Amino acid sequence: MAPSLDQAFRRRWWMAITAIIENLLFSAVLLGWGSLLIMLKNEGFYSHLCIENVTDDSNVTSVEGGDWRSCVEQEEVLNLGFTIGSFLLSAATLPLGILMDRYGPRPLRLIGSSCFAASCAMIAAAAHDPRVLSSLIFLAVSFNGFGGICLTFTSLTLPNMFGNVRSTILSLMIGSYASSAVTFPGVKLIYDLGVSFRIIMWVWSGMACTVFINCFLNWPAESFPPPEDIRYTNTKVKLSGLVMEDKRTGDRYVARLSVMEEMMGPKQTEPEQTDSQSTTKGSVPFLHSVCSPIFLWSIITMAMTQLRLIFFMGAMNKMLEFMVTHGDPNPSEELQKVVEEQVGFYSSIFGTMQLLCLLTCPLIGYIMDWRLKECEEENANTQTAKSQSDPPTRDRKTQKVTNAMRAFIFTNLLLVTFGIISLIDNLPLQLVSFVLHTIVRGFIHSCCGGLYAAVYPANHFGTLTGMQSMVSAAFALLQQPLFILMVGHLGGDPYWINLALLIFSLAGFLLPGYLFYHRRNLVRTKA
Repeated sequence: MAPSLDQAFRRRWWMAITAIIENLLFSAVLLGWGSLLIMLKNEGFYSHLCIENVTDDSNVTSVEGGDWRSCVEQEEVLNLGFTIGSFLLSAATLPLGILMDRYGPRPLRLIGSSCFAASCAMIAAAAHDPRVLSSLIFLAVSFNGFGGICLTFTSLTLPNMFGNVRSTILSLMIGSYASSAVTFPGVKLIYDLGVSFRIIMWVWSGMACTVFINCFLNWPAESFPPPEDIRYTNTKVKLSGLVMEDKRTGDRYVARLSVMEEMMGPKQTEPEQTDSQSTTKGSVPFLHSVCSPIFLWSIITMAMTQLRLIFFMGAMNKMLEFMVTHGDPNPSEELQKVVEEQVGFYSSIFGTMQLLCLLTCPLIGYIMDWRLKECEEENANTQTAKSQSDPPTRDRKTQKVTNAMRAFIFTNLLLVTFGIISLIDNLPLQLVSFVLHTIVRGFIHSCCGGLYAAVYPANHFGTLTGMQSMVSAAFALLQQPLFILMVGHLGGDPYWINLALLIFSLAGFLLPGYLFYHRRNLVRTKA
């Protein structure tokens, strides 16, 4: 019952719009951890740890509006759940990439929506008796992270249907993924209106089932071919012919070559030359791509950025609390109420600002697509006058590397600025850091994806992206010991950890530095 690629192409705008909405509501919602943490504490998850340590008054506070206690031990355990969920949200991309190359996006999207629905159901069940079922939160956030990345990762292949605006559509997909952190703050607003936490989770689980139905009805069983392989044209008839030929022969490459020859007519030699170039590019050994300096530098940059962003999201509530109490180990009841109000207020603002990703991610997509259309036009003009010896004034691959270099420089400047502002003990000023955090989180993945698409063969893209995400996720696990260090030995003061992360973030400029060197070599080669 799965639709064909031809039917999927005709539905591509419906699929793109629904994928953006589904990413917004069901993908990386765990990134809105600050609001979820407040609700979990209000519902009494792991509050029994505070009852067991009730003699330590400095670590125990009461939660407003309920009989549950809150303490450092509870926050450490719950932050471990966030660490596990955020790890799966990134690390699962490698096996997902391998599976998607083999089976296509459809089965993975069906599994992902099922896992997300199950995670919400488990949270709702655990909230019924948190004294006994609190441990279900670890399984729930694991399913939530895995299901969310399934939905996100499968949607990243959909922009292949959009030709020259592929990077812009891809940026919208990534922007909706990054903006999904707004979902839990939105849920908290409903929760604060008096709606039961369990009812919210059950309704959310039911909504996730609609993702399953939409995928079952509209997503094809086959993978979306990359545009450089199927050579998207300006007319749907040509694309439909390509897809139908592919379905009859079962050999995508030969089918596409034969159809292109029929379309081009007397210009047979030019498509053959391009196809031979694509074959040569695709024959690059995978180990060569993995061991290349660009990929190794990108891993360092992405791992550093991932740790910086994840640590801020996991420890944000404690950072805000420290700015209000200024490190007072025994705050008064009045000060505790101020802390709860301020932390809840700023957490909601941070979550709402995640919607900025939908506005800012197309900007980085525009940077990544800068002047690429001109390159195509110049190459086309050169092909029509092939007898002329003058090469095109702008090479497409060189332009892609140049765009990626500029995008990484801009993103790293924003990241360093964010780190500097995080060091300043001023609560209203942190609103600026919220904005910068949101922009960087939306930009960095688009930069990396655009770089890999420009430098490496298309058949290496998914695996390289998965490897990079897995290494970055493993490195980001350091946020848990950093959080324990902050709330324990440092007494909640995040200054020294933020300073160390700021210095470490300067390593992000090494990648654009190497890209500048690589670009210069490309220019010399083309000269």
